[in-house]
Amino acid sequence: MTDQRPAAPADLWTTVDALWAWLEREQPVGGREGLLLRMLKLSEEVGEVAEAVIGATGQNPRKGLSHTWDDVQAEVCDVVLSALVALRTLTPEPRAVFEKHLERVAERSLGGTASGNRAERVPHGAREPGSR
Repeated sequence: MTDQRPAAPADLWTTVDALWAWLEREQPVGGREGLLLRMLKLSEEVGEVAEAVIGATGQNPRKGLSHTWDDVQAEVCDVVLSALVALRTLTPEPRAVFEKHLERVAERSLGGTASGNRAERVPHGAREPGSR
C-alpha cells in the first residue's frame, strides 16, 4: 500500500503560503468578516493551549489529568501556525515582515545580539558594577 498523502512543502514559508491559499479557497466567509474571523482564530488556539495546560496539570478536578505536555506543545505549534497564516493574510510578504519585526525585537531585547549573551549583561537580581 502506498502513502496517498501529498509531500509536505519543504520550508516553513512555503507551507504557510500553501495553508493560506487552502484557507482562502475553502473559507465560507470572505471579505472583512473573513479577515476578522481569521484573526480571531488566534484566540481560539491560545484558549486550546490554556485548556491543555489545565489538563496537563490536573487543575480541573472534574477532568483530572486530561492532557499531556506533548498536547501543550502541539497546541502551541497550532498557535504559531495560526499566527503565521494570519500574518500571510495581512501581507503577501509575511517572511520579510516577520524578519524585520524579529530584528527590532532582538535589538530591543538582546541589544542586537542574536544569542543575548552580551558580556555586560547582568544576571537577574545582581547589581551593576559600582551600583549600590
